[in-house]
Formats: sequence, structure tokens, C-alpha cells
Amino acid sequence: MSNGALPSYLSMAKPNPPANRAPWCKNTAPTYAGIFLWFVFWSQAPSGGSGIPGGVLSQGIGPALVGLVLAALLCHFLFYLVPGLFGLKTGLPLYVVGTSTYGTQGGFLMPGFLMGVLQFGWLGVNAYFSAQALGPIVGGNPVAVKILAILWAAFAAFVGLKGIQYVAKVATFLPLIPLVILVILLAKTLGGIGSFEADKFVAAGVAAAQGQGTGLDFLGVLALSMSFVIGFFATAGAAGVDFGTNSRDQKDVQMGGLVGIALAAIVSAGAAILIAAGAFGKMGAYAMNPADTGFMGNIMGSPGLGKTMGLLLAVSAFPSACFSAFIAANSFKTTLPTVNPFLSVGIGTIVSIILAVTGWAGRAGAVFTVIGASFGPICGAMVADYFLSGQKWAGPRRGWNMAGWISWAVGFVVGIAPLVGVANVPAAPLMAFLVGAILYFVLAKAGLEPPVVEIPGLSSKM
Repeated sequence: MSNGALPSYLSMAKPNPPANRAPWCKNTAPTYAGIFLWFVFWSQAPSGGSGIPGGVLSQGIGPALVGLVLAALLCHFLFYLVPGLFGLKTGLPLYVVGTSTYGTQGGFLMPGFLMGVLQFGWLGVNAYFSAQALGPIVGGNPVAVKILAILWAAFAAFVGLKGIQYVAKVATFLPLIPLVILVILLAKTLGGIGSFEADKFVAAGVAAAQGQGTGLDFLGVLALSMSFVIGFFATAGAAGVDFGTNSRDQKDVQMGGLVGIALAAIVSAGAAILIAAGAFGKMGAYAMNPADTGFMGNIMGSPGLGKTMGLLLAVSAFPSACFSAFIAANSFKTTLPTVNPFLSVGIGTIVSIILAVTGWAGRAGAVFTVIGASFGPICGAMVADYFLSGQKWAGPRRGWNMAGWISWAVGFVVGIAPLVGVANVPAAPLMAFLVGAILYFVLAKAGLEPPVVEIPGLSSKM
């Protein structure tokens, strides 16, 4: 293998040594669990991020939970596990490991730079929903809420650039806030679960939509659950490479995912689904967003308590906004080392603000579709690459790995098709993953993978 000219971020790559690694319960599991405890995730669970009457509860509580469990397990086994094993075996971050699938030149853009770009989408989502939760403190004034979103995104970006170490000190405890709120709301609505009737719930949803739409059948519920959960998780799945660099062995990788991803998703989203069902069964209240301040106020019997809970949920979301900016800044510092990070992150933050104030970031289903379409085929291609290389990292491939790029492009088209109205692809993020994996395998076997180049000081087969 010829060494060739390597980008600096590859030639200077150093693996995380075993001495710096820790058990799954101290890094991977709590960090991933914090992602799933973010109220923007579980608040969308009953609706599946859609406007479909009845959402995932169209066929009742059982099918809704079956769809959730299936989606959570797919996140772990398909989207996270192989990236996590890549990180474990190499000790190298995603933007280095990804050069096997996309090439030493193509890897500049995919997946590291794309990961950074999409973080500003998440920052916009965070700013939008947090501002909505803070809305009652400004009387719900639409202009004031937009100003809150602007300030939220700008301050989070600044802290992400400069003060992330201070946020990290409290971020460990803040995810407990939404967990406590979920427990309280579930306790208040648990008595109504036995009285829940799916047909009446869907009818209430149709009435709320002024007669528009119908409920889903069983397969539709499963597909919506997978689209919602996998779309939300896709970027975090690829980031499993970075989490894996902190794992000591394969047990750490497995347990970190099973507890931090599968279990956390099932607990948080499952609680939200039961809360929506219980509230309807107990009070006849059709509501698809358990984090809505008015809904929480009705459950608690006090509008003031609902507003307080909304404020607490917003506060608990601030560290994740900072981390999004932090990840983006690290990506840009690596791939654009000559560009001042204040400029690159500043431009990205402006995009985040535009997404938040226009309300586009509030279309959670659309955002999750874009994320799933972008990173579904990346995770799929990485899985194919892993097994084709003998369950090892092959090393960086010279130039542009067209097997990776073609598989990503086709997978992205499949994943984005429902959003742009081209085709109604069921479980689009999962389909994008499968297309990426299968097409990479076929193209690699057809000889489209370029040769591997050596990184000085590193084994090419880890």
C-alpha cells in the first residue's frame, strides 16, 4: 500500500489509548440516555412527529409499544453497534474512520463535515422547542418567543465554542429533570390507561384536524415508529464511533447501547405514549405532545405547574444545544483548520436561527426525515464496509471511494422521497440504511473501492 499524500487530520491521527477508557456505565450509556431524555424526542413519541390522527396510538397501546421496541432495537443493532465497534477497535474518531468508506479526499465531507453541518439543524430544533417551552414567561407573545429562540441559539453557540467544560459539569444531572417530569405525569395519568380506546382516540384526532386524515393500520404504526425513532437517532448512531473510542471491550459497546439507546428510548418514549393514552382515557383530553405546558397544566390541575415544568424542560435542554455547537465547532476545526471557528460556527448559527424563527425547525417529522436520509445510508455503508473488511477497519482509502458516495446518494434519495413527495417510502430512514448497505456491498464487490493507504505509525488492520 502506497502512503501517498494524506490530509493532516489523517497523518496526525492518534488512537485513544486503553488507559483513557472507562466502563459503559460511566460514558456511553449515560450520554446516550441523556439524548433520549431530551423532551424534543419523547414529546413527539405519540404523534411520531406527524400530523396523522391518532399517531402511533392508532391501533392501541400494544402496537404502539411494539413499534417503539422494534425501532429502539434497530437503532442499537443496525445503526450504533458497528460504528461503536469501529471506535473500540481503532480508538480513532468518526472523521478518521469514515475515510475507509468515503476516501481520504471524500472523507473531508463525509461523514465528519456533514455531521458538523447537521448539528446546526439540531441547534435550530433545540432553540425552537425551548423557546416554545419558555413562551409563557413572555405571555406567549410570538415576537418575544422568536427573540428567545434567537438568544437561545446564539448563547448556546457561544458556550459551545468557549465554555463547554462548564456546561458538562451540570449536564450530568440536568437529564434527571425530564425523567422526573415523565414519572410525575405518568403517575397522574396511569389510571386512565385501562379506559383508553384507540377508535375514539383516532376520531378525536380527526375532529381536531377538522375532518382531515385517518388513522394508521398496524404496519403503518410500525413504519411511523421506525421513521420517527431511527430518524431522530441516525446521527447519534454514526457518532457511536466516537463513543466506542472510550470503550474498553465489546461488552462495553454492547451494554452501552442496550442500556443507553434501546432501554432509554423505550423508557422515555414509552412513558410519553402511555401518558397520552392515559390522559385521554382519564380526561378525554386528546393531546399528542406530553411536553406542552397547557397539557401538563391540565394533568397537574394547575396551569402554573405546567408552565414551571415547561421552564424546567427548557433548562434541561440547554446543555444539548451547547453540545451541538461544540460538535460542529470540532468538525469545522478539523476539516477547515484555516477558517476561524467563530466565523464557521457563526454562519451555522445564523442558519439555526433562521430555521427556528421561521418555524421550520418545529416540523420535527421533517427534520427527522432529513437526518435519517442523510445518515441512514452512511450507517448502512459503514456496516457493509466493516463486514467486507473482515470485521476490522481497513484503513483510509485513497481519494474518493465511489462505492461509499454512490451508495450514499441513492440511499439519500430513498430516505428523502417521502418529504419531497416523490414516493411514500415506509420507514424511510431504515430503507435508506438498507439501500446504503446493499449498494455499498455490490459496488465494493464490483471493484469501486480504491486501494488503502497507510497512516504512519498505525496498523492498517485494526
